[in-house]
Amino acid sequence: MTKTARKLFFPALCLLLCVSTDLSQSRRSSKGDSVEGTILNVSAVRTDKKADPIKLEDLFLYENGIEQKLKNFVPDPSPSKIVILVDNSQTLPTSVEALKNAVMEFAYEIFDGDQLFVLAYDEHAEIIQEWTDDSKKMEKSLTTFRKKGQPFLFDAIHSSMKEVLLPLMPGTRKTALVVIGDGLDRGSKVPFDKVLTELENENVTVYSLQIADRTGGAYRRDQPKASAVITQLAEDTGGKVFPFDEAQNAAKSICDELRKNRYLLSYTPTNTSSYDARKIFLIGNEGISLRTKAVHPPNVK
Repeated sequence: MTKTARKLFFPALCLLLCVSTDLSQSRRSSKGDSVEGTILNVSAVRTDKKADPIKLEDLFLYENGIEQKLKNFVPDPSPSKIVILVDNSQTLPTSVEALKNAVMEFAYEIFDGDQLFVLAYDEHAEIIQEWTDDSKKMEKSLTTFRKKGQPFLFDAIHSSMKEVLLPLMPGTRKTALVVIGDGLDRGSKVPFDKVLTELENENVTVYSLQIADRTGGAYRRDQPKASAVITQLAEDTGGKVFPFDEAQNAAKSICDELRKNRYLLSYTPTNTSSYDARKIFLIGNEGISLRTKAVHPPNVK
């Protein structure tokens, strides 16, 4: 990237937040911080059709407006733990069979070592299938899908984090939550802002297979529109949103990204406060697309 291009990007630093966390080895906390530096999980891919590997010198990182010296950038081929959270509510505008088929696409696309955990929710989150890589076991478990009640999405995400994902940490480096639904919540006790903060503070990437908004884009009291919920969950955690009717492509893209296009980027923060929230702006040379978390907690030691 030229000096001129970097100057043009600099004013946007306070507007764009691209931060990720990593789980640790012996000297790191579960937030990815250590006396040796900070490690960020990054999804990176070339969009210019070149075969050249993405290198450290292709990247530029700013923390709270201050450029940082990068230490290392390496592929992370480690296995993934993927939680699939499916809207089970009565008025969701799709069929039970379509929901089953969408979940099964992930069972067909995961790599060796990856595992899936499926929950469905209405007023309560219900375990459909615990950790497995067995497609036959998965198919059998999905016969319990149904449609009833109201969608308590935020409560279901909170339960997924507390009961399923957090117990994996800090030993599991790569975790993802796939939300299959339209983003509507009707009645959760846990507010959206709290759920979003929980996700931002942990090493979880949210993807979504987005179903058409059953409310037609209606405004929601004290929370975003349903479609905006899906967008913010993904963007703030470094994930991505796919159309529900392209479930096969979505499952392949998500599983491929987690296994083939995830990297660990390390740097030691300099000239920054350990007590301020870290706003990180990560950009690459032309032809490189990068995604990482939008919010990172303070690096308090």
